[in-house]
This record gives sequence, C-alpha cells and structure tokens, in this order.
Amino acid sequence: MRVALLANRSSIHTVRWANGLAGRGHEVHLISAAEGGDALDPRVRYHRLRWRAPAGYFLNATAVRRLLAEVRPDVMNAHFASGYGILGRLSGFHPFVLSVWGSDVYDFPRRSPLHAALVRSDLLAADRVCSTSRVMAERTRSLAPLESIAVVPFGIDLERFEPSRSRERSDEVTIGTVKALAPKYGVDLLVRAFALVRDRLAAGGTDPAERLRLLVVGGGPDADRLRALAEDLGIAEVTHFVGPVPHAEVPAWLARLDVYVALSRLDSESFGVAVLEASAMGLPVVVSNAGGLPEVVEHGVTGLVVPRDDHVAAAEALMQLVRDPQLRRRLGDADRRHVEDRYSWAACIDALESVYEGVVE
Repeated sequence: MRVALLANRSSIHTVRWANGLAGRGHEVHLISAAEGGDALDPRVRYHRLRWRAPAGYFLNATAVRRLLAEVRPDVMNAHFASGYGILGRLSGFHPFVLSVWGSDVYDFPRRSPLHAALVRSDLLAADRVCSTSRVMAERTRSLAPLESIAVVPFGIDLERFEPSRSRERSDEVTIGTVKALAPKYGVDLLVRAFALVRDRLAAGGTDPAERLRLLVVGGGPDADRLRALAEDLGIAEVTHFVGPVPHAEVPAWLARLDVYVALSRLDSESFGVAVLEASAMGLPVVVSNAGGLPEVVEHGVTGLVVPRDDHVAAAEALMQLVRDPQLRRRLGDADRRHVEDRYSWAACIDALESVYEGVVE
C-alpha cells in the first residue's frame, strides 16, 4: 500500500509510525513542515514543506495537493487534528484518516469557539478518525458527531524496552521519570513527593532514607525552577537532573530506575506512552488519574494510581514501593506482561493497517 503521512517530522511518534509502516513493506511518503528528529528508515520518502507551522498549515495546502497528485497514495493519514489535520482537510484528498494525539482535542478547542469550530471541521472531513486511547476517543466525540473512532495506541518496541535486573544489585532505590519538564507533567509534584518520602523515612530512623535517589531525565521550561525546588527541599545532593536525551537513550536511563513516576495534571496527557515504555522495562509505576494514564495502569496490579495534583498521595504510594521490594518486583513483572499482551508494536501496526484497509475498501 502507498501511504502519505502528514505529520511532524521531529516527533519520535511520527518517525516510529513511518518506520513501522515501511518495515511492513508499505511505500511511505512523509510530508512535513518540520525537520530534525530521529532517523528515518531509508525506505521512507521525506517531503519537506516550505512554510513552517502554524501559518504553514494553511500556506502549504497548494504544495500538499501537488505532492499528493504526484505520489497518488492509496490513503492519506494526517496526525494532529489542529495542525496537519487542517492540511489534510484543505488537500481535499480521500481516503483521509485523521489521528488525534491529545492537546489538539483537549487544549486547542478550549481557546475560543473559532478554535473549536476549526477542529470540528477537520474531524468531520476525515473518512476515519483514530485515537490512542478510549478516554480521548470520548473527548473527540464531544467535539464532533462521529459514528465511530478507532483506538490505535502507540506501540512499544519490546526488543528495545526490556527488563533489566542490573539495578537489583544496587543498595540504592532510585525513583524517577523521563519526561518533558513542563507544568502539565507535574514533575514538581514528583520532587515534592520524593522529599516527603525521604523526610518521613529519616524521621523514623529507617535505612532506606539514605539509599533513596531521584533521577529526572528531560528538558523544558521548568528545568531551572525544578532544580531550585530540589535545593529548597534539601534533596539536591541526591537528585540528578540529566537534561534532554535522544529517544534511543531512553531505555538505558530507565534501566537505572527502580520506580517510574508520571504525575501529569491535565487530561491532554491522553495516552501515556512513556509510562508504557517504563512498564515494558519491568518497572512498577506510580501515575496520576489524569487523561489516559489510568487506562494503561491497572491499580494494584501493574502500578499505583493516585489523585492528580496531590503530592502527599503520591508520597504514600512511593512509601509502599520503597519499603517493599517484593511489591516492586510483583508489579514490575505484571507490568511487562501487560505491555506484551496489549501494546506490542506489532499489534499496534496491525491495528493501523486494519484502519487503512477499511477506508481503502
């Protein structure tokens, strides 16, 4: 099948979809106004658009129509309703599959009635809409009267993300996250929760307090504020801020953790692919009940789910895991099986191929 992807070239998720489809033998054409990002499979044909976002979502329409006329794909798949979804609608091409990602249906429509109308137009123009989670599918239905939405998660590469038991030989217990350092992701809540756990354990005179470490991998606008917060809370000496890393290095950093934490505040955290990557590594996870995170974590079975914006509740969950290595092992093992059963990369590519075949027929 010949597939045209309208998507952000610099996003790792775009690269993984493009490479995954090319690996299945499809002829993939990636059309994007962005550049940079992880390496594309040599079989993926990349077409760089002239105009950058956000104006490019409108200004590139003529160029996209011309490209599609040359490529003549069997199906066009635009990713992100409030961005490349506009280009997909303006191209007039069919069959048109539109994949929603999160903030495009949660945050963007709330800006004004005009923004909401724009997203609604893009959704209604598509022949099929895909969502990465059930909760986001329901949110998307609230914006446009769609008969059905296909749930196609971001898959996990089980060969790259596999359990590592090397950390079990260490006396340290390392808690951490791999995430953009932005307010919506609640990394400040993790810092506060970690400090509270350490203080409580120290007050009780228990040994784990001295063995606790905090690892924060990622960059973003909150980086300086989070470092200052760690200083204020007296945990700077046991906290390591790594900064941004390429996605290829993420498994190595996850292998240093004993517990993974994601305390997002907003429902636009619509799926939780970073949580599933940690789960695939056999890590127990602590997540907030925001967006799609509870959908990928079964409370008490594969991890612990806590109320959003509540660092005290997060600290209580972390206390359980710090004090009970057997619980960490049990949840982590169940986590890996959960990802193998539901979120393997092969299964997710199968699901997307099924959507394409349906609209082409």
